[in-house]
Formats: sequence, C-alpha cells, structure tokens
Amino acid sequence: MISIGVDAHKQVHVALALDEGGRELGRWQGPNSQGGWSDLLQWAVNLGSPRQWGIEGAWNYGRGLAQHLVVSGETVSEVNARWTAQGRRTARRPGKSDALDARAVALLVWREAATLPQVAADDETAVLDLLTTEREAALAEATRLRNQIHQLLLQLDPEYRVHLPNLQTKAGLAAVAGYQAASTRALDQERAAAVRRLAQRLQLALDQVVDLTTQIEARAATGFSPLTQLCGINLLTAGALAGILGPGRRFQTDAQLAAYAGAAPLEASSAGQSRHRLNRGGNRRLNAILYRIALTQARHDPAARTYLARRVSEGKSKREAIRSLKRFLIRAIFRLWQQCLPIQAALPAGRAA
Repeated sequence: MISIGVDAHKQVHVALALDEGGRELGRWQGPNSQGGWSDLLQWAVNLGSPRQWGIEGAWNYGRGLAQHLVVSGETVSEVNARWTAQGRRTARRPGKSDALDARAVALLVWREAATLPQVAADDETAVLDLLTTEREAALAEATRLRNQIHQLLLQLDPEYRVHLPNLQTKAGLAAVAGYQAASTRALDQERAAAVRRLAQRLQLALDQVVDLTTQIEARAATGFSPLTQLCGINLLTAGALAGILGPGRRFQTDAQLAAYAGAAPLEASSAGQSRHRLNRGGNRRLNAILYRIALTQARHDPAARTYLARRVSEGKSKREAIRSLKRFLIRAIFRLWQQCLPIQAALPAGRAA
C-alpha cells in the first residue's frame, strides 16, 4: 500500500509518497489547479497501487484536489492540521516546511488510515453547508449594520429609542429607511443620509436571510427530517447539522463524532489516578449547535431535565451537567444521522430545491 500525504495551500500543493515500510518513494509539487490535480494523480499512478491519500485541508484549500481524487476512485482521508503539527513536534528532525508537512501527513496515513475520517464526493450536504454558512454571514452582516445605524443615531439624537421602534422590528427598519435629521447642519444631514443607506443594505441582508432560510428548510425536509425527531432540532438546525456531518459516512462511531465536536472529555490520567479534562478543541460550530440544543432540552424536555438533575445530584456543576448532556446528544444525533444516510443516497445528484 502506497501512502501519499498532501500539504495543500492556496496556490501550490506538495505531496510525498511512502511505501509499505514507511520509506520515501518520491515527492511532487505543483499548482492548485485542475491541471495540477491531474498531474498529481498521474504521478501517483506511476508509483504503483493500491494507494491511500491524506490531505491536510481537505475541506479548505485542498477541497478541489480531494474531490478530484474521490471522483477518480481514490481513497482519500481528511487530516487535521493539529495532527500533523503534533507529528512535526515529535519528529526526529524538527523543522517546518511544505515537504515536512507532507511527510507528516503521509506518516499519519501510513500508521492510522483505518481511523481517519474519509472524504466522500460532495452531495446535498455540501449545498446545505454552503447555504448555512452564507446565512450565518448575512446574519452577522445585519448585526454589524444595526450597530453602525445605532452609532449614527446616537450622534444625531441620543434619545432616539424614545421616538423610533426597535431596530430588530420591521417598523424600526422602515423608520430608519426614511429617517430625517431634525438639524439642518450639513454633518447631521449626511449622517441621516448614511442611516438611510445603511437601512437599505440591512434590508437586503435580512431579505437574503429569509430566502436562505427557506432554501435550507426545504432541502432539510427532503433528506434530513429524521434529525428533527430530537427535541431542540428544527429544520434549520437539521440543515446546519447535515452540512457539518456530511458528505457520506465521515464518522464511523458516535465517539469519533464526539471527538470532532469537542464534546468528548480528554483523558488526563497519571500515576494511577483516572481523570479527564475539558476538550476545548473540535468543530466549534458543531459544539455551539449542541450547546443550543442542550439549553432547549433543559427548558422543554422532561427527560433532559431529569438527566441534568441527576448529574447535579452526583456532585457535578450545572455547566458540567450540560457538557454531559452534550455527549448524550451526540449519541442521539449519530443514530438519527444513520437514518438520514439511505434517504440521502436515494436523492438524485445535483437536484434543485
């Protein structure tokens, strides 16, 4: 088995191949482009088969290459940059270069290919991930624009809240869209004009949020409705989860998913003492979704409230009990995700919502 590690960058990719004994077979460097991906695959084919690949940044700068290889029938693993950084620190020859990074990736694949998350071809989950990310960006833009409007209104009228509806409401947005300054000073007139322009941009961002929400919910209802069986998950949350969990079977067990979410405590045992510490790593978007689901269940689900009360009675703090509930939620989400996979596989590729 030939193990190939790829250090992916915006402009260039570097690859290094190892044989079954971990000895270097060759190196490759080329552009991050369609032509570069084809040249890299041909270089690997000339080395022999079977092959297994590891790409650092398989969902970022290396995504195009990863998808090109998967479509060509290659076995590709996703390699976290933290894993390769750890490999460099413990290497016999310390240092940092693209070739050393590619070697660290290749060694990780050579040793642990069976345990690494596999890269699958983009499917409906990739569409949902794109839509969800765009929606989150539009919401962040709306918050930024409201803050700018708030700052200008404070300069025009520090007591504007007495006269204008809340900026979170449609009435408030309509009010600032037609806002006129009471003062005739040139600066105040320009501030008022800036408020009106910002209101137009805010309306556009909010319209995009509504449109994206509709698209996400429609796609989630088609392929990922089993996730909504869990209290705290609506169609919008199901779409966000699908975008993070997919495509394909990236996670073989709920333990792998928990580690990816940063919801599994890290073992820190020593000298005969068994203890664990909080995991502050993992996918923070997924961890935040878990936290919101846990809070919703703590308010509305009797079973979750009973679970939390039991954990607190065992001596855990409320925060620690919530963390335990998040690990429990991962198991439930993983089981429901297994129900989504056959539905997703039956969907036609590239369907339109």
